[in-house]
Amino acid sequence: MDKQAKKHFVPGAMVSLCVLVTCFYPWPAHAAEPDQPAWPTNEWRMSTPEEQGMDSSALAGLVGYGSSHNFDSLLVVRHGRIVAEAYYAPYTAGIPHEIYSSTKAVTGTLLGMVYKDGLLDRLDHPILDFFADRQVANVDDRKKAITVQNLLDMTSGLDWDQGFEGGRQQSMKDLYRSSNWTQFILDRPMAHPPGEVFNYSNGNADLVSAIITRLTGKLAEDYAREKLFDPLGIVDWHWDRDPQGLTKGEGMLYLLPRDMAKLGYLYLHHGEWEGRQLLPPGWADVLNHTLVNVHATGDANESYSNFIWVFPDRHVYRMDGKNGQLIVVFPDLDVVVVTTARKQVRYKALIDAVSGAVKSQSALPPDPDGAKQLASAIQDAATQKPTPVGPVSEIASSISGKIYKFHDDEVGLKSFTLDLADPHPHFDVEISLPDPVGSSVRYSQPIGLDGFYRRGAVKLSDPGIGQITEAKGRWLNGQTFVIDVPVLGSGEQQELILTFSGKKLNFRRRVAVGEGEDVSVDGVQVSN
Repeated sequence: MDKQAKKHFVPGAMVSLCVLVTCFYPWPAHAAEPDQPAWPTNEWRMSTPEEQGMDSSALAGLVGYGSSHNFDSLLVVRHGRIVAEAYYAPYTAGIPHEIYSSTKAVTGTLLGMVYKDGLLDRLDHPILDFFADRQVANVDDRKKAITVQNLLDMTSGLDWDQGFEGGRQQSMKDLYRSSNWTQFILDRPMAHPPGEVFNYSNGNADLVSAIITRLTGKLAEDYAREKLFDPLGIVDWHWDRDPQGLTKGEGMLYLLPRDMAKLGYLYLHHGEWEGRQLLPPGWADVLNHTLVNVHATGDANESYSNFIWVFPDRHVYRMDGKNGQLIVVFPDLDVVVVTTARKQVRYKALIDAVSGAVKSQSALPPDPDGAKQLASAIQDAATQKPTPVGPVSEIASSISGKIYKFHDDEVGLKSFTLDLADPHPHFDVEISLPDPVGSSVRYSQPIGLDGFYRRGAVKLSDPGIGQITEAKGRWLNGQTFVIDVPVLGSGEQQELILTFSGKKLNFRRRVAVGEGEDVSVDGVQVSN
């Protein structure tokens, strides 16, 4: 739902350049035990779908659906056991995935823990009380009335354009140009009285992160490590910070799909984990909350509460990040489903498929044929398929190894080299970094010329997650070479379109699947 693409061509944009799991059930299956939670703190238990009352053939169809709808991963958990787990090539198990705005639900969960710890006295506490040391612009009676609950429900009333169901996302563009995000958000004028109008805003979640830090004396990430990640056994994550060093409350959290499922499982069990009540009573019972209707054009019943999207008529709710990063909870069915993807997932189709696969509360007879279908679908998803290559251009050898320089500071691309004549074809790129001023990062990426991806890895210069990239290339015509470059776990599919003309190179980055901004810049050859 959020749109976090930045125009500046830096890690996360182009670096937004920058195990096959077959589920043959090698572990002993466990019969359904809905009254005895199987806590996955150390590891998830595995089971056949039939042991947990689900249909293998139906889940095989869901795995196949993911193959045709740009999934990176799919997990289905019932009665505390993983009954289906698929990873779609080139994405593989063990790679943390950016969950985009599902991060907001994590931020909201942390706020609930702050409230349970007694550090927040009430959810209707006016937010300006937490920023009394700041000079806030556009203060009126409406802004003074904004509460923590208004932030959690996206009803703060702050003027904000993020393109929810249309719009220019102007507020996001202005925010990215700001050096102090908290101040920028607080200074926004009021568009509505708080509590009256749903308006989706990354700014609300960022303010909640700032409030968590004010109340705990810790970054939201550090509080999460202590109160949420450690208890759930989540050890592999990365969470970006804003220009002031605060944890981004709205996004940029990377988690493994199995750990995403743990978050859903915590909510499925009413905020309890291994006998400990981590969340306030009722906090995780989302369907019982006072819900805010979002007035979505696709579903008149779709609602919202505490940074979580709700289908009250279907008794389902989801933590939702752009391009299909979902944690879906089915309380009535004792099911949690996780998807990571590169294109927005069709919620109703997913809900219907999962609900349709549930056949019984107790175990079903074994289904050998269905089990084979499911295993085959999972293996097929994990198997990379070659794409057409086409003829090689006559200019391939003449442009190989040549260095092209760029001087567009807005884009940030400094130099680019394509080498197709090397025994190991690759491209080399230099990207400018915003901090420190004048710095840059270089890396080399292998390219497959046979229709298959070649994997490379780049470690960003600042502390953070290593970006794993894959690339394959083809000639579109005699002058244009196209490189397909997914950043594994980024939730986007991008292409680099290189058009050569004499000593000039037009470099265009296009987001082929997902949401983001195209960039285009011209370079000049500086080597013979």
